[in-house]
Amino acid sequence: MKIIILGAGQVGGTLAENLAGEENDITIVDANADRLRDLQNKLDIRIIQGKASFPAVLRQAGCEDADMIIAVTNSDEVNMVACQVAHALFNTPSKIARVRSAAYLSRKGLFRTERGFDIDVLISPEQVVTNHIRRLIEYPGALQVLDFAGGLVQLVAVKAHRGGPLVGQQLSALRQHIPNVDTRVAAIYRQNQALLPKGSTVIEEEDEVFFIAARKDIRTVMSEMRKVDHSYKRIVIAGGGNIGERLAESLEKEYQVKLIEYSQARCVELAEKLERTVVLNGTATDKTLLQEESIDHVDIFCAVTNDDEVNIMSSMLAKRMGAGKVMTLINNAAYVDLVQGGEVDIAFSPQLATIGSLLTHVRRGQVKNVHSLRRGAAEAIEAVAIGDEKSSKIVGKSLEQINLPEGVTIGALVRGKEVLIAHGDLVIQSEDQVILFLVDKRKIREVEQLFAVGITFI
Repeated sequence: MKIIILGAGQVGGTLAENLAGEENDITIVDANADRLRDLQNKLDIRIIQGKASFPAVLRQAGCEDADMIIAVTNSDEVNMVACQVAHALFNTPSKIARVRSAAYLSRKGLFRTERGFDIDVLISPEQVVTNHIRRLIEYPGALQVLDFAGGLVQLVAVKAHRGGPLVGQQLSALRQHIPNVDTRVAAIYRQNQALLPKGSTVIEEEDEVFFIAARKDIRTVMSEMRKVDHSYKRIVIAGGGNIGERLAESLEKEYQVKLIEYSQARCVELAEKLERTVVLNGTATDKTLLQEESIDHVDIFCAVTNDDEVNIMSSMLAKRMGAGKVMTLINNAAYVDLVQGGEVDIAFSPQLATIGSLLTHVRRGQVKNVHSLRRGAAEAIEAVAIGDEKSSKIVGKSLEQINLPEGVTIGALVRGKEVLIAHGDLVIQSEDQVILFLVDKRKIREVEQLFAVGITFI
């Protein structure tokens, strides 16, 4: 595909890195020459310096014959106008824009209407991150929770702890422990090295285990890997920006939520918008404020300000003062691995969370669902089997008959509303939704080639 990426920031650069290695023709546009040179030194891409919404710049980038334009600059307005220019002047087939401001997103008439901006897909990083945090709170102890098939199936990552019934035992014992629950361990990461699990694989303490199961069975399987964490009740959010506001609004009806915001004017605004959330004026790095709010009785401390340093320091302080679990937003994705695992329980990057949403619409063959895992090193994808035994390489075959690329596993199928966990004798039928785990995302092309005839991604 010929793809033009507007914006060479964290999201644009990471996306270019993902797509350039998959035999795509990538051009990236940005006003910052230094950023562009840095990317070109690392990647086989074309660069154009200039303002992304200018017609002359888009023409120079090759918009006339591009398959797709992805606008991820730091300006909502530039992203929206660039997509409209690409539509009106160059008739670009597919247009994706990152739009952050709720003032735009709440006005549905602005997009895909005769009088609105012609944008095919809107990506809201704030909403993606809010959903990500919300799922982690729903499943205490999880490191990552991903939905497939409309939420019927979930892929969950947990860290195995001493005291978990399966820790120190072979995976084959899992069926004996929970005979009425069907699940599959898709991958295990031990000291950051991927292991493809077998029945004889022994779960060790501190292993990061990815398993897939029907939504209703997730908590039961989690209890095999670690002692069950108690349900959360009290939550403190540091940062009253777009993410903090959306997160508080999402949680306040079910949890006791307090939100700390530095700007007094913003506090007044939040207090008027939020119904049950207690809004506090101050800084989350203020030890006295945290003491006054009984931080040692808080189940979750979630730092989502725009300042990485404030997020990291406030999280570490809250943890040392007795907060049950701390979650930290890190804008610089390179710092996520450095921060997570010590006093910070979970660190996440809005850029990496957004990449999966973008890849869903970029993958060849119209992949239905994509999730980026392990800070972008691995992927989970969802596709739909199409065809019959004559036209398809997989329909009518059992899973053990399918020659998957190394490091790729099928975790589950969804047939109608029925969840079928992957076992060797399970036969794929037409219209099955297939969920695959790729330990190495570079195998995506081999997967697509394997499924080229028999699977149409929707």
